Parts: sequence; structure tokens; C-alpha cells
Amino acid sequence: MKRTGLILAVLAGLAGCTMTPTAMPAPPAPAPVPSTAPDFRVAARTFVEVVAQVEPVAERYCREKRPDLNCDFRIVIDNRAGAPSNAFHTLDPQTGQPLIGFTLALIADARNADELAFVLGHEAAHHIAGHIGRSRNSAMAGAAILGTIAALGGANAGAIRSAQDIGASVGARSYSKDYELEADAIGTIIAWRAGYDPARGAGFFTRIPDPGDRFLGSHPPNAQRIGIVNATLADLRAGRLH
Repeated sequence: MKRTGLILAVLAGLAGCTMTPTAMPAPPAPAPVPSTAPDFRVAARTFVEVVAQVEPVAERYCREKRPDLNCDFRIVIDNRAGAPSNAFHTLDPQTGQPLIGFTLALIADARNADELAFVLGHEAAHHIAGHIGRSRNSAMAGAAILGTIAALGGANAGAIRSAQDIGASVGARSYSKDYELEADAIGTIIAWRAGYDPARGAGFFTRIPDPGDRFLGSHPPNAQRIGIVNATLADLRAGRLH
């Protein structure tokens, strides 16, 4: 289990944000104005606390369910300027270590620790469920099927490659909604085991755009995702899941 230097860099940078006083007299204080803007210093500290609490739980769950996998998660921050609110899971191309990334915008957008814990559990779940490999296999199968159909139809090499690209895209998306729901269920278990409230964490879905139920869309409707979280949580509370 490793702490990323990027997290510490964020906190170090925040610690250096100070104002230099001047000798000018202070103007009369204006009336306080309520603000809903997030304090990123608080958000960053909350994020570090959540990672410290959830990461070891996710790693234990991973080793319990998938002893064949590399379960040493590395949590990183995508600090690119203007990067949208997002979290992602990928694999280090050199070592195969699972990486979970958060953009600064997502950390700032989270309303509470439960939301960050649920997102972290959800991304860890993608690795535990092997979704990258399963998506790759689906893409390869789709490419092979449409490429073969195009070849049998007498298409030239360019058209066959185009058919393979389309088949790969369709194949990769065929089960993506199922994968998201599966990750929501496993993420609920991880967040619950780490001591967080997954139902409160799933409040994230009430604020993001609803993808609806588009054909070959990559994500299921938000209401369906909240339903999976609530159903999984009910099973946990009833002792039907552990």
C-alpha cells in the first residue's frame, strides 16, 4: 500500500497559500455573504483521510475475492489544469499495478467523505471485477465478427479495418452498463466495510448528468445505479452480504 507523492504535494502547496498583511488600514468589514463554494483545503484533507481509510479495505477485499490479481492499489491525482470532474481506473503499463486516479475537480465537487469513499470503492471494484480485461475481450470479439462479415462481403482492406474499428467499439460498450452496476455493488461493500455510508455516498448520482438509457451508452441511468447501491446496502445490513 503506497501513498502517492502527488497527494502530499497538493497539501504542501495549500499550506503555502498565505496572505501578506500591509500597513494600510482595513476597510469596514462587509456583511457576511453565504457561500456554497467548497474550501479545497478541507476537501484535500478529507480526500487524504478517505484514502487512508478505504485503500487498505479495498486491498483486503481484492485479495479475498481475487488472489490472482495485483491488489496493491496506487491512488494518484490528475492535476491537469481544466480536467473535468472524473475518477478512473487503469493499469500501469510497465508493472500492471492498478492505478486509481481522481481529478482535482472531483475532489472539490464531493460534498462529503462518504461520496469520496464510494467513488474510490467503485473504481477499485472495476479492477477487482476484471473489467479492463473483459472489455478488451469484448472489443476483440466485436472487431473479429464485423471484420469477418466485411471480408466475406468482399470489402477491401480499408473497409475491413473500418468494420473492425466499429466492431471493437460496439463490443467494448456491449457490457459497459453491467460493469458499472457491478462496480457500484462492489464499491458499496468496500465503502461499507471502511465505515462509510454508501447511500449518502451515492448522492453523487443526484448531481451528475443522467445518461438515461441510451443504446450502447457507457453508463446506466442514475436512478438504476442508486437502486443497486440501496439494494446492496440492504443486503449488508441484513447480513446477507459481508
